[in-house]
Amino acid sequence: MKLKVNDQVAIISGKDKGKKGKIMRTLGKSGKVVVEKVNMRTKHIKKTKEKSGERITFEAPMDASNVIIICPNCEKRTRIAIKKLENGKKQRTCKKCKESVDKSVQTKK
Repeated sequence: MKLKVNDQVAIISGKDKGKKGKIMRTLGKSGKVVVEKVNMRTKHIKKTKEKSGERITFEAPMDASNVIIICPNCEKRTRIAIKKLENGKKQRTCKKCKESVDKSVQTKK
C-alpha cells in the first residue's frame, strides 16, 4: 500500500465522495485506511449496572482504492510513483509535479 499515516487524501467513491481528510490509521493486510471524519458509523453500547447505555460514533475503515492522495506540493489529486534513491532508499513522488510526497525525505532547496 502506498498510503501512509498523516497523508492528506480525497474520497473518490462511496457515500462520502468529494470529502477530504487525513489518514489516521492504515490496515495493511486488509488494504483499508481510516480517514478522520469520513465514513462515520454509530455503535450502540448496552447499559450495565455501572453505567448507562450510550451511542458512540467512530470512523470505520474504508478500502484504500476509494481514496486518492493529495500532493502537498502542487495541491492536486495524484497517483504515487516509487523512486529509488542513490543510497538505496525508496521515495514516494507525485506523478504530476515529480516532487517528493514524503515530508521527512524531501530535499531542501
